[in-house]
Amino acid sequence: MPPRRLLSLWFPHLAAERLLRRMPEPDRAFATVAEIANAQRLESLSPAAAAAGLRPGQALRDALALCPDLASRPADPAAERAFLGALRRWAGRFSPWVAEDLPDGLMLDITGCAHLFGGEGALLARAEEDCTGFGLTLRAGLADTPGAAWALARHAGQGAASHRSGDMIDQEARATRSRAARRHWTRGGPAPRASVAGTAERVAPPDHTRSALAPLPVAALRLAPETVDTLARLGLRRIGDLSGMPRATLARRFGAELTRRLDQAFGLVPEPLSPAPPDIRFAVRLTLPEPIGRTEDILAGIDRLLPPLAAKLATAGRGARRVRLELLRSDHSRQALEVGLARPTRDPDRIRPLLALKLDAAEAGFGIDALRLAAPLTEPLAERQQAGHADAGAAARARQAAGPGLDDLIARLGTRIGLDAITYRHPADSHIPEKTAHRVAAAWADPAAGGWPEPPAPRPLTLFPPEPVTAAAPGQPPAAFRWRRRAFRVAAATGPARITPEWWLDDPAWRSGPRDYWQVDTEEGARLWLFRAHGGLVSGGWFCHGDFG
Repeated sequence: MPPRRLLSLWFPHLAAERLLRRMPEPDRAFATVAEIANAQRLESLSPAAAAAGLRPGQALRDALALCPDLASRPADPAAERAFLGALRRWAGRFSPWVAEDLPDGLMLDITGCAHLFGGEGALLARAEEDCTGFGLTLRAGLADTPGAAWALARHAGQGAASHRSGDMIDQEARATRSRAARRHWTRGGPAPRASVAGTAERVAPPDHTRSALAPLPVAALRLAPETVDTLARLGLRRIGDLSGMPRATLARRFGAELTRRLDQAFGLVPEPLSPAPPDIRFAVRLTLPEPIGRTEDILAGIDRLLPPLAAKLATAGRGARRVRLELLRSDHSRQALEVGLARPTRDPDRIRPLLALKLDAAEAGFGIDALRLAAPLTEPLAERQQAGHADAGAAARARQAAGPGLDDLIARLGTRIGLDAITYRHPADSHIPEKTAHRVAAAWADPAAGGWPEPPAPRPLTLFPPEPVTAAAPGQPPAAFRWRRRAFRVAAATGPARITPEWWLDDPAWRSGPRDYWQVDTEEGARLWLFRAHGGLVSGGWFCHGDFG
């Protein structure tokens, strides 16, 4: 059986080059910027920006001081992930077994595939040629294990840097550094150049993984930066320095993660490669001959897109639970408007009004060049719901007779305030007043079936947390009391109805012990629900728990 061969494709400037290849000057210094801890910092650099001395994580204002010609754009993680997914589909031409190595790489199992391209070297050359045409920088590594391929792609040709602290550097003589600089520049010495790994260095021959990884730095083992720094301080800078050491000693000093990564790189511990599942996309796109910006034009485009989207959903037997409208502007930016539905549907007449409600937030900018309509969340939807027994059949017929009016109302309200804010109340099996019902999301549940169970005694329409009541005189119930800074006199009272707490639960609201509830009619016209707590872990007294209204 031939050895397993893994190919790692790394795009070191993926996020920056995704945007840079659309610009008229693809060789300029460019970076994507993300807001981290209330500061704008560089996230991905173009090759020109990296050559200018900039680094990821650097503050944008410091980068502009070093490179005034730096151009930048906000980072877009969702678009970058989608772009990596497009590259994954492209890599399917080399192997059917492709997995994403987030955030900027791919991992391919090319076992038995290289001969179709004339060998492993020809396959690598083909991949590099394609990426050059895409305007992307590619670094690849090929080995018997995923860990070794990952290490070769990112660290082949790099020497293990010596570990020197800031104090050690400061202790060097300034004159020594000055002479070193003049020797290389003023006396005709060669300018320092970054080492670029050739094809031979990036390909580990079969069964030669150890020798290929030995000269690489320990950072190639995918270790935490703290572990790499600790190893460097101890003089263990290359993988070859670790391969001959006792594993028990390494695990005891640096943890099991170091030995696990080392064994994965050498193939002693299996590291499965899970390919990404095939994308099932329900989306349609409309490219416009001229930019648009009016709401009427966007609605006309939606009317063109909804029927083909519904046809795709019907072919797959699914209905949309969430629909996203993407507005692709002429300046290569985009805006997404998303709506949720209370029930899965593929009816254009039910989806269009929800999208129309969202168009007030649309920003055309310099014009919209294209529209994209997608259903990112779908559920199975059959033409007819099959009932398993008589009750289910009756419920299905009742829902069909009622029509989609309630579902459409929930969807329209959810577009405004969010689907999570719309709830049903379902009865619960509890004798505690505040636990006799629970809330469920209306978009994901049906209304409560059947009638509500009858309480043992009348319950108020409005319940609120118990509020203290000051009794003017003792009695059952008191003849007069004060509540919410108002004085009340009791005209009639019904009770008591005793309710005891759930002994198997420690509910802080019921630590005052059993309660005797009274329905009290006051001379002022209020009908209240009072109770007297007998005391338990906390002292008791009189409280008001509800209003019969």
